[in-house]
Amino acid sequence: MSTDKKSYSEELQSKYGRITFGRFLSSWRESEGLTQVAFAKKLGLSAANLCDLEQGRRIPSPTRAKQIAKKLKLPEKALVGLALQDTLEKHGMEYRVELNDVA
Repeated sequence: MSTDKKSYSEELQSKYGRITFGRFLSSWRESEGLTQVAFAKKLGLSAANLCDLEQGRRIPSPTRAKQIAKKLKLPEKALVGLALQDTLEKHGMEYRVELNDVA
């Protein structure tokens, strides 16, 4: 029996490359047709801070990633996981982040 079934995120990654926190934010903003200024306001960030996040110059803390997820009404675990994955990669650590809910 084969266990080669890919998750949706793995399929996206194989097609488009790894999704970073910044790429995700930029894609979300563009899909909503928002400028950086308007999107930053929606998130409670400065436009400069949003630009740094989108460009990967800054990586949000797990707390900040959770706050952004709440404002976008997205699963917190997804954005926290992206932020943690970016942090690991920034430090040259080749690990894969997998978050699980605590019982």
